Amino acid sequence: MRRPRHVITALAAPAVLIGLLLTGCTDDAVAGTSSGSSDAAGATSTTVTDVAAGATAAEVLAANADVHEVADAGTATGTITLDGGTATSDAEGVTVDGSVVTITAGGTYTVTGTLDDGQVVVDAGDAVVHLVLDGADITSSTGAPLVISSAGSAVVELADGSSNALTDAATYADADAEDAPNAALFSTADLTITGDGALTVTGNANDGIASKDGLVIESGQITVDSVDDGIRGKDYLVVSGGTLDVTAGGDGLKADNDSDVTAGFVVVSGGDLTVAAEGDGVDAETDVVVTGGTLDVTAGGGSGTEPTDETSTKGVKGSASVVVGGGTVTVDSADDAVHSNGIVSITDGDLTLSSGDDGVHADAALDVTGGSVDVLTSYEGLEAEAVTLAGGDITVVASDDGINAASSAAGSTEDAQGDWAGPGGESTGTASLTITGGTVAVDAGGDGLDANGTLTMSGGTVVVNGPTNDGNGAIDADSTPSVTGGTLVAAGSSGMAMAPGTDGQGWVSATFDSAQAAGTTLAVVDADGTVVATFTPAKQITSLVISAAGLTAGEQYTVVSGATATGDAVEGYTASGDASGATEVLTVTAGEHTAGMGGGGMPGGGQGAGGQGGARPGGNG
Repeated sequence: MRRPRHVITALAAPAVLIGLLLTGCTDDAVAGTSSGSSDAAGATSTTVTDVAAGATAAEVLAANADVHEVADAGTATGTITLDGGTATSDAEGVTVDGSVVTITAGGTYTVTGTLDDGQVVVDAGDAVVHLVLDGADITSSTGAPLVISSAGSAVVELADGSSNALTDAATYADADAEDAPNAALFSTADLTITGDGALTVTGNANDGIASKDGLVIESGQITVDSVDDGIRGKDYLVVSGGTLDVTAGGDGLKADNDSDVTAGFVVVSGGDLTVAAEGDGVDAETDVVVTGGTLDVTAGGGSGTEPTDETSTKGVKGSASVVVGGGTVTVDSADDAVHSNGIVSITDGDLTLSSGDDGVHADAALDVTGGSVDVLTSYEGLEAEAVTLAGGDITVVASDDGINAASSAAGSTEDAQGDWAGPGGESTGTASLTITGGTVAVDAGGDGLDANGTLTMSGGTVVVNGPTNDGNGAIDADSTPSVTGGTLVAAGSSGMAMAPGTDGQGWVSATFDSAQAAGTTLAVVDADGTVVATFTPAKQITSLVISAAGLTAGEQYTVVSGATATGDAVEGYTASGDASGATEVLTVTAGEHTAGMGGGGMPGGGQGAGGQGGARPGGNG
């Protein structure tokens, strides 16, 4: 039995807003929508569906309405031959009135030829109609050239090797009529597009291809150029194959049913899709699910374009969820590259993202358990109230925070600040950043890992090349970070430097009197002269924190400069190296917090023996 889909359940993330209801709210009205991440003024979102944090594609799809199957229209019924200003047909279910061809009975019809100014209309009641376009070129100066006004379901097949074209009018004569067409290829019934031919659609008035029910694209070489939305299925849009090239003045691919929480979804399971949209690249009223194929999106002019308040310019947007379980997704967007008012879950696939705002933003929860996420450029890289990284390969470049866990209940996540209770104090922030696996590399101009609440790590490898200014830190959490496993390297400025708590895995914190230059290989050497870690920063640093299994609390270590790294490197970090001929910089005691101040450290910050300053055990967000 399908459950009502109306709340977000954030598993293993008690800080997330449980039962968040978004019905009838603008994006700005949703608690915690990030500044610059909201939709256009006045745009509304549907009820957020019952999607758990970390949901798989199969789980999300199981909660949605069933996609229609292609119905059999029977054997060939006849041929419609278009001839300039009129047409002829050998089928009984076809009438011709000047340049308007009307199909009134179910069956399979082959359409060929050119209609300079006219329409092909399907008005077949509940019957199944299958149109085979075989060199059909239809233009209308008064409305849509191909209209399915009534049918049980419809199929448009592109004949193998054929080239077909549909061009509509700039304004429609019947625009105010009930069920009036609003696309060059328009259907009131479930529509399937298939075949190995080509179709070029020019939408001069509004959309390119639209169905008021479901729309499935199985195959074909389809090119759409429209003044508003490119391809839209009200109940759903499913692309399982074909080559699509969509240029849209509005949204590129869209499903916009806002009255049924089991509908309004977009699925890409195959095909080669290229989308250039002035609005959102992919926009689903509920869920966007990608399980295969190649999706290449440019939204709002790309990441070098300033987002506006009037138009939503996100790359891939699902109000309830965005789930990627396979395929290749490339986004270049003015606003968030991937966005959801609910959850984002990445279990597989390859994402390459460039954004003028967030690389990936979810109001409630963001989970990465597999695949690869490469944020090439962003304001903030990954952002949600509950961020869980359990697998995969993640690379983030951000001008501000690299990974930001911020409470949506506090208002704008971009500006949210936790209440720092002082060194060792407990956070009042509700957000969480949890790392249990995977490989994470962060290059941040602001905070590297920013948790407006709790930061816990039990596995994986995280390397942070953090800020160079003292107003930010490589690690910034409301309360003392807990690191019980994995490898954490956090390098950057020292003014807000922070280290893990003393009840977990061993760590060292070094604050340098003199800045260490980018490209300098630093090594941590134990009392026996064995190198237990090396790091080569990508930027100038004055603070370095390393937590790894080879470090023992209470033991002294020497930090040297000019070492040689050996072994497998992860963004400048290795677990071994050669310190021969290196220069000693300072000596630190693993896991030791000592009262005092040095090197710009916060009062009460940690200080390794022989070091100058250290890391604070608590701070603000």
